[in-house]
Order: sequence, then structure tokens, then C-alpha cells
Amino acid sequence: VEPWEVTNGQGQPYKVFTPFSKAASSQVAGDEPEGVPEMGASASSASAWPQPTEPAWAASLAEHWTPGEAGARERLAQLDLANYAEERDIPALNATSLLSPHLRFGEVSPREVWFAAAEEPECAKFHSELLWRDFAWHRLYYLPNLATENVREKFDRFDWSWDDPRLKDWQAGATGIPLVDAGMRELWATGYMHNRVRMVVGSFLTKNLGIHWRLGEEWFWDTLVDADAASNPFNWQWVAGCGDDAAPFFRIFNPETQAKRFDPDGAYVRRWVPELAHLEGAAAHEPWKHDDGYAHDYPERIVDHAQERLEPRRGQAAGELEPAGVEPAHPGRRVQHD
Repeated sequence: VEPWEVTNGQGQPYKVFTPFSKAASSQVAGDEPEGVPEMGASASSASAWPQPTEPAWAASLAEHWTPGEAGARERLAQLDLANYAEERDIPALNATSLLSPHLRFGEVSPREVWFAAAEEPECAKFHSELLWRDFAWHRLYYLPNLATENVREKFDRFDWSWDDPRLKDWQAGATGIPLVDAGMRELWATGYMHNRVRMVVGSFLTKNLGIHWRLGEEWFWDTLVDADAASNPFNWQWVAGCGDDAAPFFRIFNPETQAKRFDPDGAYVRRWVPELAHLEGAAAHEPWKHDDGYAHDYPERIVDHAQERLEPRRGQAAGELEPAGVEPAHPGRRVQHD
């Protein structure tokens, strides 16, 4: 839905997702996409275009993706939402649509995907995810500097680091935090990262390491096959706490808790972090608790989440960035762990 077509009672754009999603979904209902237009005889064939030389690093991406409209339609035809709401947060399962790269490059339209999903009996959660993507584009329309400026200006005073050497550990999947490393390695190998894990690695970078969200956003832009101009900065600002309808800054995704909840048997971690394949079940999430946890040269933690949460927050006056009424877990730091 076009940004100027979805406004609140005062004619202003929505800044909160829930009312936006209700207004936008009501406009989509019943308004099916147009058919494919007839192409004139003079239209050039893509096969006649000069083909670029494929860089060597693209080989692993080709194992996972089929770019183009044919690949998009094949993926859409495989859409199965029977257990989507219950399983989409489990990174070891193939439970997400994997349509995001095709949507990003316009190989299939979100409206077409919407109506294809509507034929499934359990489409509400999937529709909500399509609307979240639309919400990001609506915010970019009104905030053209979304990739470079904090939406919430008070975060301009926050001293995120721009030169922390641990950024390279994060990029390489060598932080010593298994779920974080699994996600970063999946990203490098496939150009994709599971949606739940994206929130964990983003929270870890911005809140555990104190590194500026823009450095994470730039890395995702360089490595994700589905990174687009709206969703990428919008979601990074969301996880960092400085964006519209964002997770509050004091909400930190505990990577160990998230791992035990969404990867309980350690299957996802062992797939992408083979150094921990010898640890069975949930033991793969906490190698530091096992005598043989580092038997295969897995790096030790660059930060201890439990210890780090007790340290005063960097460069912040007491209460400057938190809502009223939240009791501090430690003087100078107020934290909610998920």
C-alpha cells in the first residue's frame, strides 16, 4: 500500500506498527494484483544481455538460491503456512517462506504473495510479517535518512563505539557465543540469517558490545541477499532501541536464553559451528561449562553476558534513555532480559 494512502485520523503517517497494520490490511483486502502485462515484440531477451563473470564467493550462494522470477514463483508455490506461526522462530527448521530475497529484488510482488498466502488456513502471522516489511518502507518514505540517522534523536547522545576491534570477531562468527556465531556463519555461507537469530546478533552487537548499529547495518547490507533500503536500517534501529516502535534499549536478547528456548537440542548451532558438534543437546550453547567444550579450538567468549549486564551502561546519565518506573538491575543499568 502506498505510504500516502495509509494515514491516521489526523492525516499523519503511523509510527506504531499495530494501528498501521490494521489500516493497511483493510486496504489490501479484496484488491488483488494486476496480471502480467503483454510484452511487445521488441522487448529484449535477458539471454541477449552480456552476462557478468560470477565472482568466486558467489558459489556458496548458488547452492541456496535461484535468483529470478522463475525462482521466486517456485518458492511461492512451495509456501506452506500450516505450522508457520509455531515454527518460524526455530532456526533449525525450514519453516520460513524464504521469499524475502525475491521480494527485495522485485521478482515477486508483496501483493501477489499476500493473496497466495490468503489461500492458506493459517495466514494471519505471515500477513503480519508482510505488513512489517511494508511498515519499514512507509517509514523510509517519511524518514529518507533512516540508514544514517537515529529516529529517536536522544540516541544521538549515546556513545556507541565506532572502532571496537570486536566488530571483526562478530563479523567472522568468532565471538565465543554459539548462537551468535552460528548466525553470522550462516550469513556468510548463504547470504541469509534466520529471523530470530538476526535479533539476537543485532542485540549482541549494539547492547552487549556497545558497537554502533550502523556498522551492523552496513555489514548486513554487504552480506544479506535480502537486505533492502528500508527493512535493513529499520530493523537495525528497532533492535538497537532508537527506531520507531522499537524494542526498548533496556530490552536485551540474552543469547544463551534465546538459544535454549529456540534451539533446545543445539541442532542449529552444531550445523554452523562444527567446533561444537561433539557437545550433545543444549550443551552446545554453553561450552564454557564443559571440560571438553573447547576441544576443537572454538574461541572463548569475548564478553560474558551475565557479567556484562552488571556493569554500568556506557556514557549515559541515570534514567536518560529509560522509561520511568523501571527499577535498575544495577546502579546505572536497567535491563530486561529475554
